[in-house]
Amino acid sequence: MYRLAVSFVLGVVVAFGVGEPATVLAPIGDLFLRLLQMIVVPVVVFSLLVGVRQLSPTQMGRVGGSVVGLYAVTTTVAGVIGLAVANLLDPGTGLAFTGGEAESAQVPSIQELVLGIVPENPLNALAEGNLLPIIFFTIVFGIALAIARDTAADESVRRGAETFFSLAEAGMEALFTIVWGVMEFGVVGVFALVAAELAGEDVGAVLALASLVGVVALGVVIHIGLTYLGGIVGGLLGKSPVAFLRGAKNAMVMAFSTRSSSATLPVTMRDAEENLRIDESVYGFSLPFGSTANMDGAAIRQTVTVVFAANVVGQPLDLGTQVSVLLVTVLISIGTAGVPGAGLIMLTVILQQAGLPLTVVGFVAAVDPILGRIATMNNVTGDLAVSAVAAKWNRAIDLGSGTWVGGGANTAADTVADD
Repeated sequence: MYRLAVSFVLGVVVAFGVGEPATVLAPIGDLFLRLLQMIVVPVVVFSLLVGVRQLSPTQMGRVGGSVVGLYAVTTTVAGVIGLAVANLLDPGTGLAFTGGEAESAQVPSIQELVLGIVPENPLNALAEGNLLPIIFFTIVFGIALAIARDTAADESVRRGAETFFSLAEAGMEALFTIVWGVMEFGVVGVFALVAAELAGEDVGAVLALASLVGVVALGVVIHIGLTYLGGIVGGLLGKSPVAFLRGAKNAMVMAFSTRSSSATLPVTMRDAEENLRIDESVYGFSLPFGSTANMDGAAIRQTVTVVFAANVVGQPLDLGTQVSVLLVTVLISIGTAGVPGAGLIMLTVILQQAGLPLTVVGFVAAVDPILGRIATMNNVTGDLAVSAVAAKWNRAIDLGSGTWVGGGANTAADTVADD
């Protein structure tokens, strides 16, 4: 991914050095955008099925219900914070971007948006790339498939459901390979996009990216401080935010270093068990599921970026479009892969939903490594905070030892046993 940043810099140099003739590179950039569009719908469908696969009727009891509910709430809050900060600070304002036109000037009403979530024909929604109905149907179908896998009386039905999930898992692995190939070509594609689209622009286009990073970082700081440390740890858990950060610091540092919730998972689990004293009956479900389904950092990052994109193309988003963006962000985050580079694919989905030109992806790719680190650290912090309070509600955390008492011995009066 660092090569994308180098490609961006080279594209800027060519755009400013050569000028208008650099627009000859536009077809190469357009090919990169087409490759991104090609994989959007398959990534949405397969990744959501893989995420829902971890749900079962037994897990969707007290533990599963509390974990999934908290993840849904924190991701929604993160998206709202991202939109609020972005609307307040307006990153990208003042940059006149002419690289593409918005795909739609017609914004649906809230009623049309809600009704439009349910597809009249799922196959038509797939063919048209209508993302909200695709997401809705895939989640509903995946949950129904999980129930059939675990409760069907016919063994062949249970095996068939599990086979379906296995095919989705295999499809996702294949798509990871395709995504890798697309991002490899993206080294050339980003260079061509930036060189062609910045030809004739000024240095303000580069400076605008700094505002994007700054606003995303501010949104993450607010979310961690208010939602996790204040609301969950201090309010629901009733413990010291400093103690929590002390117990979660290894996972947070690893997440920032790797930009991958999945790669950080072993460290996150170790922090949960050894430092935060969460029982495996909770973190064994909440952390693996969270590495795919809990993408609060991505919600902040994507909502800020779509406002940035709207500002640079001169089409501010109204309330209806912003609600649509928030819904898509929350829903698609359920299946976003916890690996570096997944944020650019997610951005492509959200820009399509908002009717904004995908050429913005080429610019954001330059700072994707920075945005990815910030967002992933946020995600892992949220996984541990949600796991801790879910464990308390299910009497599966020892609050009398580990980080909660500075690593001292257990205090029987504070110990909450797993029942």
